[in-house]
Amino acid sequence: MNQLIMLLVLFAALFALAYAALNFVLVRKLKEGNDRMQEIAAAIREGANAFIRYEYKIVAIIGVCIAAVLGIVISWETMLAFLLGALMSSLAGLVGMKIATYANVRVTNAANESRNTGKTLKVAFRGGSVMGLCVAGFALLGVLIVYLAFGLWEGMLLLDGAGKLPEHINPITGQSYNLSLILSGYALGCSVIAMFNRVGGGIYTKAADMGADLVGKTEAHIPEDDPRNPATIADNVGDNVGDVAGLGSDLLESYVGAILSCAILALEIFSHNAFTSPTLYAKMVAFPILFAAIGLFGCILGISFPLVKRKLSDDPHRELNLATWISAGVTILFGFVLCWFLFADEASSQLALASFAIGRVSPWVAAAIGIIAGIVIGMFSEYYTSYDHKPTRAIAQASKEGSALTVTQGMATGMISCMLPVVVLGIAIYLCFAVGGMYGVGCGAMGMLSFVAATVSVDTYGPISDNAGGIAEMSGLDEDVRRITDKLDSVGNTTAAIGKGFAIGSAALATVSMMSSYLYSFMNDLLLNLFSRDVLVGAIVGAALPFLFSGMLINAVAKAARNMVKEVRRQFSEFPGILSGAQKPDYKTCITISSQGALKEMILPAVISIAFPVVCGFLFGAYFVGGVLFGATVSAIMLALYTGNAGGAWDNAKKYLEAGGVEGCGKGSPAHDAAVVGDTVGDPLKDTVGPSLDILIKIMSTVSLVCVVVFSQFNLAALIGL
Repeated sequence: MNQLIMLLVLFAALFALAYAALNFVLVRKLKEGNDRMQEIAAAIREGANAFIRYEYKIVAIIGVCIAAVLGIVISWETMLAFLLGALMSSLAGLVGMKIATYANVRVTNAANESRNTGKTLKVAFRGGSVMGLCVAGFALLGVLIVYLAFGLWEGMLLLDGAGKLPEHINPITGQSYNLSLILSGYALGCSVIAMFNRVGGGIYTKAADMGADLVGKTEAHIPEDDPRNPATIADNVGDNVGDVAGLGSDLLESYVGAILSCAILALEIFSHNAFTSPTLYAKMVAFPILFAAIGLFGCILGISFPLVKRKLSDDPHRELNLATWISAGVTILFGFVLCWFLFADEASSQLALASFAIGRVSPWVAAAIGIIAGIVIGMFSEYYTSYDHKPTRAIAQASKEGSALTVTQGMATGMISCMLPVVVLGIAIYLCFAVGGMYGVGCGAMGMLSFVAATVSVDTYGPISDNAGGIAEMSGLDEDVRRITDKLDSVGNTTAAIGKGFAIGSAALATVSMMSSYLYSFMNDLLLNLFSRDVLVGAIVGAALPFLFSGMLINAVAKAARNMVKEVRRQFSEFPGILSGAQKPDYKTCITISSQGALKEMILPAVISIAFPVVCGFLFGAYFVGGVLFGATVSAIMLALYTGNAGGAWDNAKKYLEAGGVEGCGKGSPAHDAAVVGDTVGDPLKDTVGPSLDILIKIMSTVSLVCVVVFSQFNLAALIGL
């Protein structure tokens, strides 16, 4: 079976990466358009490359420091796994950003030459598919390397003569460790890169976006992406470093976390003698990795559908939905075949001891529940953020009464939008637990992200289309071109909101599964007394942490945006020829402001997310941290849904006005100005805060699992007798 796992997963990962490389080459072969288009695209590419280069230098220093600590305190294997995870996440973000900066101008040219939405969509989606395939391919390849190197070749998956998992001893601390901590190290490496990419990229893109909108649109009354706006190149650079590189690292981290939370829990369940079958244990560890490989094959088929289809319709939403549905359908179908044959020869008594309530298909049923729950949560996100539906249209109508009511209506929509997704999430957790215990909950998380390559491909096409619209505007192309790119961009905003729903839903399930492994690390059961002193206080403190984290991110965006606003106003004031078109604005200064602001402000929030549970653990012990994880998870789920959906609704309400949805309230009207204010308020919420919160709870649970073997025994509270 080990050979089967190795071959199937290796083939899936390499096939995905080869397909990504093919699409990369095919995109590069397309025409870039006229000289002006190429000049603008080159400026965007140069700014994005410069930012990611400086960001990765900072992250590399912090990552090496974390790796060194892990090597000393935990094990050298955990250190190497951490570095591998960081490498895979960095590569996914880098490749995705590269293709986005090449695809954007080619999408613009496709729209200009074809004047056809379907043909333009194909180019944008091919560019997005590179990101999606790289996310899943790099993630699975890293998981396979860790599985082979430490699980099989070092023998940490193989049972000893007594039928027990082997324990290794850290020669420095004297603490024992097993494969769970090494797998957690890989997940932690992915999480750290995702946090910095999301926070840094989010601050960059929203500072530039807010600066461009607040001065350009509402004060100077010039169109979005107008070449006279000094911040417009920085805004387009931000789409690539935040919405592409940040998105790719984020979803890779979610994908890895979902797979490994399930595998780690299987290890912990077996090590605590929940069942005695060594073959069942091995299959439970292998199942999420194999299921992910099958999901990747399903995604390759789904992604290929719009790419090989001879003629795409003018309805981007339908074509993208078909790609996602095909990926999910194939994953569910062949996932059943995998589960049916993988667990076929296991005794019913052993399956029952492992909490498989409906026999050998229990893991598949739990994964299918996760897939269905993710789709339903995505549908609710679409309802609350798409301007095809009542909530977003109500925000657009409120804009006629001014910016205050626009903001108020959007806040109400975001808050209301939390309820139904949380109900779906609760039902999914309940059913997954009933079907397969906590392992079933982990399978639900893994199922929800098993077709991540398709969802990331759809998500990435959005910022590529947004960039294409910016290039069209700055190049002076006619309105028909911008109309096509705006249509693609609007659908991209909705697909992004759906993707964020998937991300927070899977984060909740994966965190619950990871918390179970955390509890198993220092307890023999999963009973956490919420009304004990340590747990209750920890839960209250943990519930406040996402608000602290979110406030710090919003402040960071506001600081950088304030500097951007000052710079744009300065240029308009000192060089009046800019607005008349007689003078060329200084784009580079605005790019520098966004870069410096993001790089400076990203460090503290990211470090807090890593350090907070560790510091709490060494001060107050493992039970307190358990409470922190519980409180932070519950709080972050609500806050992430609220910020993501409210921000998406504000953005699309503005686009609804611009598309003529509200009579007499088009571009340049007072209602449009109010909608721009609402969109600006929502920018840091949907693209910085919301996406970072799901990483926050996963990185906290992962780092807690890695460090609990130490702080459960060595902490200040125990030392002074508390």
